Amino acid sequence: MTIPEADRELIVARRLRAAGCVFAEDEARLLVAAADAGTRPDADAGTEADAEADADADADALESMVVDRVAGRPLEQILGWAEFAGRRIVVEPGVFVPRRRTELVLGQASAALVDDAAPVDDGDGPATRSPAVLELCCGAAAVATVLAAEHPGLDLWATDLDPVAVHCARRNLDGRGTVVRGDLFDGLPPSLRGRFRVIAANAPYVPTGAISSLPPEARLHESSLALDGGADGLDLHRRIAAEVGEWLAPGGTLVLETSERQAPDTQEALVAAGLRARVVRDGEIDGTVVVAVAR
Repeated sequence: MTIPEADRELIVARRLRAAGCVFAEDEARLLVAAADAGTRPDADAGTEADAEADADADADALESMVVDRVAGRPLEQILGWAEFAGRRIVVEPGVFVPRRRTELVLGQASAALVDDAAPVDDGDGPATRSPAVLELCCGAAAVATVLAAEHPGLDLWATDLDPVAVHCARRNLDGRGTVVRGDLFDGLPPSLRGRFRVIAANAPYVPTGAISSLPPEARLHESSLALDGGADGLDLHRRIAAEVGEWLAPGGTLVLETSERQAPDTQEALVAAGLRARVVRDGEIDGTVVVAVAR
């Protein structure tokens, strides 16, 4: 069906609401705006036939997006971007969509950079080398992208095992950092060992058995590499705890997203690995992280 020109937002919102979309009106507004953005830049200078063709193209584009959304595809993958900390982050099909709760990771990582503004010590005395920062299991690299904008001059790195995520992360960082493909710290140059002032990570923490109960937006349209945390959801957290000490600089900070229920176990794994760790919770955005500092 071709969506009529009049009252498009209202019509789209009704269809989205019937499909179970909680924020149907907001999503309808974004989808209509995205369809309108496809209008030719020179449309005003064209003929009436050109204008009609543009209108038809917009209607077709909107209909295609609405069909995708009704079928359960994430809104952000349809639009091609997600809002994160007030910025637009490119999101490609299949890539994990940045959640608002991960803004707590960003906030704690940013605070650690501000609090630890001392020069880097290379072993031969303090130097002025740029602080090294890593986003681990980066997905679209939302955290790294905002850090690059808010803290210019960082020696910024990001890693992910998913090649699609790596491609998307490179688009977002756009030359302001280096993105490598690897399993956790694999792929990073050995010269970075012991250099990272801050490591931020939203590693998968969904228990394998719980994935089938996730909303279809996640279960069907995001990579299992970004979701599956093993039997209890903490496989990656334990691996990070075991390996992170050799990558952090003395006094460096790890910020690791977890769930409120899993936080004590994540904290325990990091303490057992020799780090000082505390849980930080933000109920407003339903965010939970463990902040761990190397001794």
